Parts: sequence; C-alpha cells; structure tokens
Amino acid sequence: MSNTIYLGYYFKVKPLHPAVEILIAELGYAGFESFVENEDGVTAYIQKSEWNKGVLDDIHILNSDEFEITYTFEDIEQTNWNAEWEKNFNPIIVDDLCSVRAPFHDKPDTKYDIIIEPKMSFGTGHHETTYMMIQHILKNNFTNKSVLDMGCGTGVLAILAEIKGAKPIEAIDYDNWCYLNSLENVERNKSKHITVLEGDASLLINKSYDIIIANINRNILLQDMKTYASCLNENGMLFLSGFYYEDIPIIRAECEKHLLKFEEKLERNNWVSLKFLN
Repeated sequence: MSNTIYLGYYFKVKPLHPAVEILIAELGYAGFESFVENEDGVTAYIQKSEWNKGVLDDIHILNSDEFEITYTFEDIEQTNWNAEWEKNFNPIIVDDLCSVRAPFHDKPDTKYDIIIEPKMSFGTGHHETTYMMIQHILKNNFTNKSVLDMGCGTGVLAILAEIKGAKPIEAIDYDNWCYLNSLENVERNKSKHITVLEGDASLLINKSYDIIIANINRNILLQDMKTYASCLNENGMLFLSGFYYEDIPIIRAECEKHLLKFEEKLERNNWVSLKFLN
C-alpha cells in the first residue's frame, strides 16, 4: 500500500509580488495547508483526502491578466519531504528574540532557539499564523501556566511555551505525521513537560488549562470554540490563528457567545491572530 498522502503543487509566478501572497491566501481557503516560497513562486501541499479534481477552480488569480502563473503537481512520498525541506528551508527569527531552525543550521544569537525538522507537518514559523502565535507567546507570561497547543503541527509552539516556563503542556494533532513529528521535535529540544497526543477536541473532556493555543482553521475553531471555552481556567488566555482578516467578525462573535473577551489582534499579510481572555 502506498504511503503517499500529500500532493505537491509547484507554481511558477510572474511577477512574484503581490501575486504569491494572493495565491497563498486563495490556496489556503481551498484546503492547502503548507507553503514554501522560492525564487520562482511557491510550492503548496494538500492532503490527498482533501483533494478533488476541481480544487483549483476557485483560485481566481490563476485566471488573472495581471500575472502569469503556471503549475505542475505530483504525489509526495513521505520519504521525499526531507530533501524538499533541506532545499527550501531557511531559519527564521521572530522579533529578534526567537529563532526557529533546522538541525543543519548554525545557532543564531537569540534568547530562544528552537530546532525542528517538520517533514510534512505544518508549523515551521514561516507561515504567518505560526509566526504571529510565536509573537503572542513571546509577549505573554507563560511561567508555571498549564498550556494546550491544539493542532500542534511540528510542536514548535508547545516547545516555545515550555521554554517560556509553562508546565504542564499538552500538544494535540489529529494528523499522524504531525503527532510523530511533534514527538521527535519535543525530544530534539529536550522538552520535559510536553505530552503529545494524537486526536481532536474529543480528548479535552474534563480537562482544563490556563492557556490554550489553537492555530488550525476557521471552521475547526468555530466547531470547537465551546469546548475551548469550557476548558479555559478563570483568567485564562486563548490565542487563535489560522484564518483571515475577513473572518474576524464570525470568530469574535463565537468567542463572545462563550463569554470570552477580546484582548488583542495581530495581522500579517491578511492573516490574523487574536487573543481572548476568560
């Protein structure tokens, strides 16, 4: 049986900007979940279970007269991702405080340093949503706080939460690759207070946390908001991302329905991240 569960789309874009940003936004709405920008355009990855023949039908920029965009696509074997990763990944630094890098990168001079090897997992820090969630963690007090990282991807946010003093921490993802990759990255960073679980919000019954981090997508957030609110301790903090500026009203309305109070918004290339208080 094949272990191929992703498709890789290779888009060549002329001119690159702002076309690449628009393309990534539209692909995100269509179900693509990981993006790697390069000098020719962008590579986008989608799970085969989310793919259909019309997956690009609503990508309006592909029919724009302003840009020239061509693409090819292929099945991505699990064993191929390391080569793609090493070829395309550059270390990132967030607010001059936190670096996210691969094992083969030199250690930068930052206060916090995280080493990850994401394979097919989402959450390298390059995507706007992960970047903003890192910013939230850097700005807020995590010392001795119990934390949930929901939709943990590579585990990078849980790892940073522990570095900032949080404990205990649970990192949950429904995707098996993300689960296994988070386990690897937790060990790689010598984290001692993170428990990685494979599953969804059904694992949260009778649990409670001081801080919940949920970087998923709009529909899942809306579906599970009631559960998040019920798990959040008094005076707890909820950090959300994985959606666009236009989604703020519906996300905020759902949070306020469960008595969560809006506190702060971060925005990056039309992606947003929101902070709520219980």
